Amino acid sequence: MTLFGTAGIRGPVEEVTPALALSVGQAVGEPGKTVVIGRDGRETGPALAAAIEAGLESAGADVRRLGEVPTPALAFASRGRTGVMLTASHNPPTDNGIKLFADGVEYDRTAERAIEDQLDGAKHTTELASWDEWGQSSTLDILEQYRDSVVSYVLEQFDGTDTAQPASTGPLSGLSIAVDCGNGMGSVATPQVLDRLGAEVVAVNANVDGHFVARESKPTPETLSAFTAFLEEGTETQRGTERTRGEPASGFDLGLAHDGDADRLVVLDSDGEVIHEDTILAVVAAHYTDAADVDDPVVITTPNASARIDEQVRDAGGRVERVRLGALHEGIARERSHGSDDTEIVFAAEPWKHIHTAFGGWIDAVVSAAVVAALVADAGGTDALRAPVSERPYRKVSVDCPDDAKADTMATLETALPEAFSDAIVNTDYGVRLEFDDASWVLVRPSGTEPYVRLYAESDTVDELVETTRGVIESAVAEST
Repeated sequence: MTLFGTAGIRGPVEEVTPALALSVGQAVGEPGKTVVIGRDGRETGPALAAAIEAGLESAGADVRRLGEVPTPALAFASRGRTGVMLTASHNPPTDNGIKLFADGVEYDRTAERAIEDQLDGAKHTTELASWDEWGQSSTLDILEQYRDSVVSYVLEQFDGTDTAQPASTGPLSGLSIAVDCGNGMGSVATPQVLDRLGAEVVAVNANVDGHFVARESKPTPETLSAFTAFLEEGTETQRGTERTRGEPASGFDLGLAHDGDADRLVVLDSDGEVIHEDTILAVVAAHYTDAADVDDPVVITTPNASARIDEQVRDAGGRVERVRLGALHEGIARERSHGSDDTEIVFAAEPWKHIHTAFGGWIDAVVSAAVVAALVADAGGTDALRAPVSERPYRKVSVDCPDDAKADTMATLETALPEAFSDAIVNTDYGVRLEFDDASWVLVRPSGTEPYVRLYAESDTVDELVETTRGVIESAVAEST
């Protein structure tokens, strides 16, 4: 049985049912365990939460109900215990999902497979606790504590103190920020945190609505078109008449947008242009690397992430290591186990999603929003922030490949692609990644959910690179079908 994908269990509610939630709860729970449960604003959340609570309690676990919270807040609450978040993240409202945490970190593959084995019909091992060991439930209000902790963390990062200050003197004072919460859980965290750090904040679509009536939950240039127009039309009335930093306000300095559960962040400049996710990753990684007081600062990222990250981290005195998509926590654990006393994992991220390791072991876009805003304030604007980053043309292409041909196709490509690009450095840990002396790169990997092989490429001559690589892929697919 395979239930877990790259981000927990996720799918249409005809598949992610109360019966499944009940069974997962029984598999996770045990006498003496305490489990916190959170959910996003989806219409199906309350029923799934009730089902998984029943499963946990009948297995002997005590439950703490958090209600509607961002996924990062649930992860924060799971420190020292187990956590269950009911969310389908950026999926449509017809979907839902189950994401599991242990001590602030997502379940790894081993833990997920143990749950799958318990739920496998052929060897079902889940048992109810004795009648007198069933767990109890209560509510827990974690949101204010979570927001306080984010504010303290950012103050310590940028002001050298974790003590609350007047907003007028905070690290974001004078910065005007628009936040598109997308009817999601960022509504109850990000605007409030930015405001306390001193920003002038305008929040749009900031009512939690499980239908995502304002826009699709996934923030993309297409779904953010109305927000882009809003940024372009920023006025003195929206921002106030005078900036603390000296100049009159003439528009928003920055735009930020979340998905449904606030573990994903999109950053836009004052003109409403989406700044490439790898550029944001690169500047945040460089910040943490430069601030690290160790000889071996390490940034963990994924194979589809740009070489611009390697360049920025290397220039700041660190190194980059990669791990498969959806497994940043596994990469952190791996490097910590292999590193020396001088090694520190200072940041871990894949495009759109960041783990701020000094704050916690989970993906947290609320912290990312505050950190990016502080970096923009320090740099004097988004243009200055991104100026040191070499932004080469980037392409992502999907090549048709039947699911049953993916393994043979990838086996062929492990030989065919290095032969086609004999001057490249080759890595086959997570697909086939080719790196070139001019910082160009190509990644070819099978899709985990659709009948495609994905091609990612970044180069000053990206069209030529994509054309040659696609030809090699298509030949490999033809040979395998």
